[in-house]
Amino acid sequence: MGNPLLVFWYRLFGPTVTPRAAGREPAGTSTEQATATVFLVLRRMRPPLIVLVLIFAVSVLGLMLIPGRDAAGNPAPLGLLHAFYVMAYTATTIGFGELPHPFTDAQRVWVTFCIFLSVIGWAYAIGTLLALLQDRAFRRAVALQRFARSVRRLREPFWLMAGQGQTGRLLGDSLDVLRRRFVVVDTSETRIAELDTRSYHSDVPGLAGDPRNPGHLLAAGLAHPRCAGVLALAEDDRTNLAVTVTAALLRPGLPVVARTLSRRVAERMAAVAGPTVINPFDVFGEQLRLALQAPAGYQLVRWLTALPGEPMPERGHGVPPGRWVLYGYGRFGQELAADLRGAGLEVTVVDQGTTTSADPSVIRTDEPEDQVMERAEVRGAVGLIAATDDDVTNLALVAAARRANPHLFLVARQNAGASEPLFAALDADLVVVPAEVVAHEVLAHLGSPVLLHFLKEVPRRDEAWAEDVVGRLGTRCGRAPLVTWEVALTRERAGALQPWLGTGEARLGDLLRSPDDRDRAIPAVPLVVARGEDRLVTPGDDLVLVPGDALLLAGLPGARQDLENVLVDEATREYVVHGREVPTGWLWRTLARERAGARRG
Repeated sequence: MGNPLLVFWYRLFGPTVTPRAAGREPAGTSTEQATATVFLVLRRMRPPLIVLVLIFAVSVLGLMLIPGRDAAGNPAPLGLLHAFYVMAYTATTIGFGELPHPFTDAQRVWVTFCIFLSVIGWAYAIGTLLALLQDRAFRRAVALQRFARSVRRLREPFWLMAGQGQTGRLLGDSLDVLRRRFVVVDTSETRIAELDTRSYHSDVPGLAGDPRNPGHLLAAGLAHPRCAGVLALAEDDRTNLAVTVTAALLRPGLPVVARTLSRRVAERMAAVAGPTVINPFDVFGEQLRLALQAPAGYQLVRWLTALPGEPMPERGHGVPPGRWVLYGYGRFGQELAADLRGAGLEVTVVDQGTTTSADPSVIRTDEPEDQVMERAEVRGAVGLIAATDDDVTNLALVAAARRANPHLFLVARQNAGASEPLFAALDADLVVVPAEVVAHEVLAHLGSPVLLHFLKEVPRRDEAWAEDVVGRLGTRCGRAPLVTWEVALTRERAGALQPWLGTGEARLGDLLRSPDDRDRAIPAVPLVVARGEDRLVTPGDDLVLVPGDALLLAGLPGARQDLENVLVDEATREYVVHGREVPTGWLWRTLARERAGARRG
């Protein structure tokens, strides 16, 4: 119903978000490191180049000093020009000739000696060059220079990702699906090489370097005006702390999202920079409580924070109050035990006999899994959590618990991505993958502050409200993966709607009609309407919109395109809002005006 040329023009040249400018110039640059290649080549190749120059000079001097004769037998020594010319093609082994007269025997002996000498010199130079090309320092310098050059050429917003482990790969795949650029710095050359083997829509610059090195972060675009933020996702908390501190000092005000498993490190990060800190164990503890107390609310959160292409999870079943068995009392187990006890649940903790925990209530045992189930009295429990850092142990514990009590609610921790088929076959009620937990949280923080507000609102609402929202999403969107996006009803973003918004009759339900058939709604559900400082959660279709409102919607990708057409095209707006079909092109509009004038005449 709309004008496709107008929509295309808006998407191509419409308003864009201006990237955050650097607060100040960086304290240092990586120019010295990125240009180290030239100095390394000159330093390594200096001896062979000197040898080649000496061989050439001695050869030319010898030809000039050795007597020569012309065809008549008269003395004809070679001048500087002829001697240089002869050695130019002789020493480079590209040819041979006796110019300007045939050589004497002495000259031929000298040229023969120079040929062998130049071959030795070239062999020395080429061998040194080949050794240089294999040198790790040279290859790192070349890689750094190429990486820095590719980052400098970026002309669209990008995220600087420090760490490309399991979390980084999941998040990188998701960012690529969302058409967001990112740059990677990781200590592993293998992980950086894998970037070229992944089917990304655009090239991903990657550097096998140390994220703790400020020079490497600067080469990765920390001071680049298009850098949208930093993602500290290394598996080492100290590395993430160093990245956070570096970003705070060299680029104050730049958004930083950091992963950590330590509360102490999180406090140090907050003290220095105040980034968004994600502890997967804390996050899953909150999600577990939500899953046990409000299955529909947990399902809603998982739907809205799912990674692109991830299947929408089914709703779990409620768990009656009772005792829980927790095996594994490391940092993850301690967080879960505290969360469960905070919810008023009884927890029996079991750990290996080598545990260093001083808690006297912990059952320490190295017995087989079936005997562990007997000691923990699993038959009288309502749930079991296998929370060790070993996937095989967790699989065996869940299998043994299911044999001992088929009615248990089973929660298993998956540590390695390669173990996914095993946990899928195990069919536990809930599988926690710390890398996926972090990726979900990071995507939620990168999405929208309004989305974060909605996600925090879910645990505060009752189960009936969550069931209603999930039902509306299922009715309009089915079980396809959802996307969330914001729509600002401003003059810049929604110019075609401004006259309608000013009438006081602009209802939300009318805006969400399909441009193809206004009797149907687009596959999207409004989650929040932001009006000034107010947030209206799950507004109804009869809500009257005003200029300046911001909408948070969840739905299918096609719904976003349909709504965008309504925002920028007046003809589409007329059909969707009023049901009137108006001409879209200049010619048809002119003919329509003339026809209307003729009818009035």
